Amino acid sequence: MHSMLRAGVPIFTTINTLRNTCSNRTLAQTLSKVAEDLESGRPLSDALAQHPGVFSMFYVSLIRVGETTGKLDDIFQQLAVYVERKKITRNKIKSALRYPLFVISAIVVAVTVISVWVIPAFSRLFSRFGAELPLPTRILIAVSDFMVAYWPVLLIVIIGIVVGLRLYVDTELGRYRWDKLKLRLPLVGSVIYQASMARFSHLFSLALNANVPLITVLTVVSRALDNSFLQERVEGMREGVEHGNRLSLSAANSGVFDALVLQMLAVGEESGTISTLLQEVAEHYDREVEYTVEKLSSSIEPVLTIVISGLVLILALGVFLPMWDLASAALH
Repeated sequence: MHSMLRAGVPIFTTINTLRNTCSNRTLAQTLSKVAEDLESGRPLSDALAQHPGVFSMFYVSLIRVGETTGKLDDIFQQLAVYVERKKITRNKIKSALRYPLFVISAIVVAVTVISVWVIPAFSRLFSRFGAELPLPTRILIAVSDFMVAYWPVLLIVIIGIVVGLRLYVDTELGRYRWDKLKLRLPLVGSVIYQASMARFSHLFSLALNANVPLITVLTVVSRALDNSFLQERVEGMREGVEHGNRLSLSAANSGVFDALVLQMLAVGEESGTISTLLQEVAEHYDREVEYTVEKLSSSIEPVLTIVISGLVLILALGVFLPMWDLASAALH
């Protein structure tokens, strides 16, 4: 959109060209409907607003500003940079979590197989000798017997918990509590927080540079953070500004911004350079997210090593202790 509009291609022609070359079916169908709305005389922002599942409120708001100021091509360029940066950050976080999730899944599968098939075989072997088994072995056999006897119930309970949590998170209160909890999770919580601060700073700076009024900026940015807890706090900032408080004071009262953001907001208010300073803050958090994500795997690996070592120790004690006892009894 930026390149074609800058080259002087009309919006309607640009939309049709993108629709014909788009490989994503959903986006192509959406652009077809947008082209129909444009043909009927609707502005581009109104046509995009009809598809909130594809174009967010923040996206549409900036397009509307671009239409008003006559700088639509510049707005598309800024949005392109923002969307690309957001995608890169998400991909890095997913990449860092892929290995730990794979290991955890493998552990769950291995423990299930051992409990359902391996331990019962050893249990039948030990029962033939009638000897008193060590405590770790008795615990393993009890757990295994329980899983073998009640695995349908366990499966139903697990599915019920997963579905129940999913339905709860889909509620307004559940989503709020989950979004708040995500920021405090061990290891990954700091990454989510830093990414959220980077996103807030990018969006705030981008909207101010587009000459969007401050109250509107706070409204559209709060809804573009994809976190209902942060959204509530930023909306609280908007209410504080509406009552005449300084932006930096309202941000401090929200309780979600660290000293760096608060200091930059205060300095920006004094010097009239909030957008510039927040852009620097955003770049700082982008670097922090990149660094934290790179060391995330190395931080999780020791935890996984301890967990795996503990499981191996428990299984080894449970299986081999009675075998050693039986061997010693046989020798005597």
